[in-house]
Amino acid sequence: MITTSELAARLSGPESARSVVLDVRWRLAGPPGADSYREAHLPGAVYVDLDTALAGEPGDGGRHPLPEPETLQRHLRAAGVRAGHPVVVYDDSDGSVAARAWWLLRWAGHAEVAVLDGGFAAWAEEERPLTDEVPSPAEGDIVVKPGGMPVLDAAEAAELARDGLLFDARARPRYAGETEPIDPRAGHIPGAVNAPFSGHLGEDGRWRDASELAERFEGLGVTPETPVGVYCGSGVTASSVVLALEVAGHPAPAALYAGSWSHWSRDPERPVATGDLPG
Repeated sequence: MITTSELAARLSGPESARSVVLDVRWRLAGPPGADSYREAHLPGAVYVDLDTALAGEPGDGGRHPLPEPETLQRHLRAAGVRAGHPVVVYDDSDGSVAARAWWLLRWAGHAEVAVLDGGFAAWAEEERPLTDEVPSPAEGDIVVKPGGMPVLDAAEAAELARDGLLFDARARPRYAGETEPIDPRAGHIPGAVNAPFSGHLGEDGRWRDASELAERFEGLGVTPETPVGVYCGSGVTASSVVLALEVAGHPAPAALYAGSWSHWSRDPERPVATGDLPG
């Protein structure tokens, strides 16, 4: 994580030391994040689209499967991302889309990446500089090397739900199977524990501190030795659980089931649990 004041200091420093800033605003029901970016964004920020750059084509792999490495590399280089150079990402909602970008960069082997705490809203509320000027960054040289973060397939997610901890990051009504507005079936992976991603944020829209997050995850059964995996609807908001666990000090990165419920629920042979208990 990075605070607004820390990012402001970086942006006002020497150009060689400035972070590459990626605007990844996106909303399931619109309006398009690109429209918001054209209206106003942080100085020097480059817009990167979730659907075309940070995810593959929707289909059998789910609604937001992992992008092909060469596709991700092309978009990141166009945004000016360079090997060994820091990147900061932000969105304008709950930090989950920014966390997806953070996770992908880490998965691609790029360690120098942080999420702006509070995102665009916090920056604007503090009346920090905004612009509608679209930058033309120099081409980056990042080489995407997949494998920097652990991933799960459906079978591995099912196994982890029994032998470790598999978190479902969706809101309780979707976890319980009371409603399912998007995917083919309602419910959750048997054995998964509900850990809504909204629990990472305080009332001010900023991320809870490390001790608060550690207490939350301890209450959900996490110990330093616990293998943890995470899924959500399509693999986006689950990324914020991976980030929250890292902020909380969990020693090993949680594994992401990238296809998530949008992948699991497509196969009628896969079992489904409903209700508030893991099942």
